[in-house]
Amino acid sequence: MWSAALLWAEQDQQAPSNPLTSFLPIVLMLVVGYFLLFRPMQKQEKQRQALVLSLKKNDKVVTSGGIIGVVDTIKEKEDEVVLKGGLHITKSSIVRVVKPEEAAKEP
Repeated sequence: MWSAALLWAEQDQQAPSNPLTSFLPIVLMLVVGYFLLFRPMQKQEKQRQALVLSLKKNDKVVTSGGIIGVVDTIKEKEDEVVLKGGLHITKSSIVRVVKPEEAAKEP
């Protein structure tokens, strides 16, 4: 038992390790996290912004709250969309635009 403890103590007193090798796993985790989490989120946000910028009258939209409506007017200054029926929503709440061929498939 003492011999194992002495061997372990001798191994700890050997040459100090390079500090770069101790930070390498952390750096690798950050790089992998960037490519798995942040990059796809940025890409998805750019696609959503392009979708909102391409809105036009009579587009059928779905909001994050589940409201489905048809665009009546778009107010650029207020960052607002008015749906038919008088409902005012913000552009940031629009999740997707339903295309006419998708609407035809719905029961």
